[in-house]
Amino acid sequence: MSSAAVATTIFGVFMVGAVALGLYAVHGRGGRGGGGGGLAEWSVGGRSLGTVFIWVLMAGESYTSFSYLGAAGWGYNYGAPVLYVVAYMSCGYAVGYVVGPTLWAYAKKHGLVGITDMVAHRYGRPWVGALVALLATVFLLPYIQLQITGMGVVVSTISYGAISLNWAYFIAFAVTTGFVVVSGLRGSAWVSVLKDVLVIATLAFLAIYVPLHYFAGYGDFFHRIVSEKSDWLTLPGHGGAFGEAWFATTSVLNSLTVVIFPTTVAGYLGARSADALRRNAMLLPAYNVLLFVPMLLGMAAIFVVPGLVGADSNLALFKLVVDSLPAWTVGLIGVAAALSSIVPMAVFMLVIGTMWGRSVLSLVPRLRERQKGASQIVVVVAGALALLMTYTVPNTLVRLSLISYEGMAQLLPLLLLGLVWRKLTLVGGLAGLAVGVGTVCGFVFTDHDPVWGVNAGIVALGLNLLVALPVSLLGPKGAPVPDDVLARDPIHEEDPEVLRV
Repeated sequence: MSSAAVATTIFGVFMVGAVALGLYAVHGRGGRGGGGGGLAEWSVGGRSLGTVFIWVLMAGESYTSFSYLGAAGWGYNYGAPVLYVVAYMSCGYAVGYVVGPTLWAYAKKHGLVGITDMVAHRYGRPWVGALVALLATVFLLPYIQLQITGMGVVVSTISYGAISLNWAYFIAFAVTTGFVVVSGLRGSAWVSVLKDVLVIATLAFLAIYVPLHYFAGYGDFFHRIVSEKSDWLTLPGHGGAFGEAWFATTSVLNSLTVVIFPTTVAGYLGARSADALRRNAMLLPAYNVLLFVPMLLGMAAIFVVPGLVGADSNLALFKLVVDSLPAWTVGLIGVAAALSSIVPMAVFMLVIGTMWGRSVLSLVPRLRERQKGASQIVVVVAGALALLMTYTVPNTLVRLSLISYEGMAQLLPLLLLGLVWRKLTLVGGLAGLAVGVGTVCGFVFTDHDPVWGVNAGIVALGLNLLVALPVSLLGPKGAPVPDDVLARDPIHEEDPEVLRV
């Protein structure tokens, strides 16, 4: 049996098993596919997920195909600057310790299922939720495309080229779309458990295997890095493009933005209790230790497979795997990487579907009572759109990926500041949002990011606030603000079985 056949067979078996696990997760919860469970059951798991499931689900947000491909590629190309990922995720969990329970309590009290619901309720205008849904979709579509690309590259690579990239992209789209339409957030959480077991096992193996196989252990590897590639070990890294100011501002901006990312909020709202989120925030930084492995392996690939340029540098880790390991091992590592695409991609698609079904299509009277069905249709449309753009205009989405976090950051005043500061008005928030998004697009599409050595998104956020605050204080006041804008919850008023998964 050929190596390609062995690896793809193992991959196929695990993919079928993952889909079956997702179906089992929703078995008995509202009938087939959870159809009777309603939008809340499908989109936020019925707000019943405990600490363990919330941990693995939100860990899946931080460990995507980027971790196997992009992190290794950045380590290969630049070195130390890639550590911004570890920095912002860890800081983001600390911010989430406070923000997560606040959003959870506010959403639970008012029956809300996402950030679009929250802004619509906060400002008393349903069309504001629709506007945020549109903007968030623009910022999330690049992530779906990137996960399709990542999984496609993995499938094509572990098949030793037997499956073309175009077919691999379609497989990624078909598997994930079918999975999320049927199983929703609960299914994603269950599959995250399988993914995490495989990710931890494969990365632990590679962390030991690669230095011993290609070097004389870590001592020899680190000695070669220090003596031959010292630029990779300090900021601004190899090439000098990402200095201290960029690293600091990007870490700060992303750590604030990640807590309001629609996919992160979906994890928050799926929790059984606020204390489950607090425990989760304390446990999640431990998962970031895994991110050091692909970063180091990417740097190891500098010596083993030199000369990778452009998009090929993202294959740095898999070049080490495919060239030296037996096919069955390649298959297992491919499964771990593929599931690291499927889980976050599923949540991205689910969130887009929920936002449109809840805040956009529900504005049409005939669709108001069919929110879940409408959301599932939007999932298919969003996935198909991302797949089409993968085939036709990948460079456009790569450019858009640069503004995803920076663009989402411009929603911070309208959403987060608006929930804790009653004086922020709708006019002020929207004026700041327009200035912030316009500034981000201007900097990115004119190739001025970083600007003055700092992240362009944080400059845009500063301008956003400079507009939103004075307009709110001096401009029209608008509709009355709900009395419970600053959501609070008793710290220990919890389910006694909160740790039960």
